[in-house]
Amino acid sequence: MAHFKFDNLLTEMTRLDAPLTSGPPMRFNRKSSSGLGLSPRPVRTPGLTPTFPDSGHAVKSPTSARTPGKSPARLPVPQHRGRWKTPSKTPNKSSQHQHDRFIPNRTNSDFDMAGFTLTRPEGEEDEEVQSPTKVEYQKQLGAAMNIPENAKILSYKENKPKPAVGHANNLQVIYSKTKALGPNQVHKRIIPKVPERILDAPELLDDYYLNLLDWSSTNQMSVALGPAIYIWDASSGRIVQLMSTAVPNEYMSAVKWIQQGTILGVGTSQGEVELWDVPTEKKIRSMGGHAARVGSLSWNSHILTSGSRSGAIHHHDVRVANHNVGILNNHTQDVCGLAWSPDGKMLASGGNDNVLNIWSNVLGSDVSPLLTLTHHQAAVKALAWCPWQHNIMASGGGTADRHIRLWNAQSGCPLTCIDAKSQVCSVLFNQHHNELISGHGFSQNQLTIWRYPDLSKITDLEGHKARVLNLAMSPDCTMVASAAADETIRIWNCFAVDKRKKSSSVKPTGQPETIMLKSSRIR
Repeated sequence: MAHFKFDNLLTEMTRLDAPLTSGPPMRFNRKSSSGLGLSPRPVRTPGLTPTFPDSGHAVKSPTSARTPGKSPARLPVPQHRGRWKTPSKTPNKSSQHQHDRFIPNRTNSDFDMAGFTLTRPEGEEDEEVQSPTKVEYQKQLGAAMNIPENAKILSYKENKPKPAVGHANNLQVIYSKTKALGPNQVHKRIIPKVPERILDAPELLDDYYLNLLDWSSTNQMSVALGPAIYIWDASSGRIVQLMSTAVPNEYMSAVKWIQQGTILGVGTSQGEVELWDVPTEKKIRSMGGHAARVGSLSWNSHILTSGSRSGAIHHHDVRVANHNVGILNNHTQDVCGLAWSPDGKMLASGGNDNVLNIWSNVLGSDVSPLLTLTHHQAAVKALAWCPWQHNIMASGGGTADRHIRLWNAQSGCPLTCIDAKSQVCSVLFNQHHNELISGHGFSQNQLTIWRYPDLSKITDLEGHKARVLNLAMSPDCTMVASAAADETIRIWNCFAVDKRKKSSSVKPTGQPETIMLKSSRIR
């Protein structure tokens, strides 16, 4: 008989069109029976009347003999005669089956433990509560990150707070803070890409081995244009023709101001070195001795050093009649670069023989160079000494080399090297921003600003239509003048110290002012 009962039970459970005969009553039935809602209309269902287990009341259930139609008037709803009450705060075992979900006894909750759990800092957990695997993982992670066992890593937006006097921190707290950026990184320096002024310089010779531009300590710029020398006063804008030669095919090949004063040294294509007093526009003296044109000049106090196309370097003491106090013969070709160190202890010379020589301040003849550097693969014209480190110098090579190199002049050790991608014609240091600026030839004919000492490029200044032959720094080290083979001199305000001060010469439209440097009557 047991298998027949099981079969009937299975049949009742798998019928989909029969009403529910077991389980708790519907919610609205519980409300109606408890007096909280309207009582539904009673539904008479034929069949047996089973008894509810605990209450002793009878619940009518539909019989399995009759199947309702496809569209019944009302679905049968199981009911019971017992009254459902609102659960009390402390339910008993006999009424637990009447609830849809379990509600714990809140009066017995441990509020102290709950409050400690909620207010405990995140991540603070006893090792007894953690699993052994998690504890071991945290120890290995700390060892891999070089963090002590009892250390805490905190992150602050500002500097870490100072501990109290006499405080001893046993946790060995490690503070991690974002590195504060420097003033140049927070507020990036704005470098104008348009020159402040453009000076027209006709008959400027397109010769890589000449040095035709210089800026004095009195804020006067000198430039050699063919057979003449012109002076431009940057303070007043006045242009003066200092001199002009009447000898056919003769031209001015180099100009250099004394460090402090108004004396200008001039090299000629005839191998002579002249001294001019600019305020009076008079020639002081003429010093000979070279067998070829003088393409480079450099002052060291009262000593004027000149380099010629023959490869010879002469020292001239301008105070005495016998001016020639030393001759240096080590270069085999044109000496196109000369530069005395700021302290006057060393002289750098570069030539068309791809050699860079470092000389000690020893006057006389038959003197050997202190260092001979042959790293460049082209003519070495661009030379500059670092103003804040007197033993550091920069050099640049020609078309076949295209490299800018930093040297330790005392040991001859190369420090940094960068490929400039074009001919290096001139290079200068700037002490306000610890940077370098270089003038280049083909293909962009640009000026490039480099960061010292890694020589990372900062920006390019473009505008010249031909290669930049010479650069000159203003006496306040804020502006740079560039003379190019396109017969123009452009003045760039690229090292301004105070960004709020703007030059009144800048046009509102961004177009630079053009000035004729050479007078029309001379032209």
